[in-house]
Amino acid sequence: MKDLYSVIRSPLVTEKANIHSEVYNQIFLEVDPSANKIEIKEAVEKLLKKKVLAVQTLNRKGKKKRSGKHIGRRPNTKRAIVRLYPGEKFDLFEDAS
Repeated sequence: MKDLYSVIRSPLVTEKANIHSEVYNQIFLEVDPSANKIEIKEAVEKLLKKKVLAVQTLNRKGKKKRSGKHIGRRPNTKRAIVRLYPGEKFDLFEDAS
């Protein structure tokens, strides 16, 4: 098993993620590409102290980008959509005052 802090990289703050957080009680996270659903579930339950109902993952291919004659590539990423049990709310900005 991996270190819990290396499984979750960062939360995703997008308009879609905010809507899903309010309506469907879900959290969008960027995770380690080699992490599986079980590791993601354990990391969320232990680090965020929330009960997880389900985990969905998706792999995103990095886009090719061009700057003049040089062609580069953005890195591949993996995202996780974590659904929490009813009553378990997660607010990313709850500590900000």
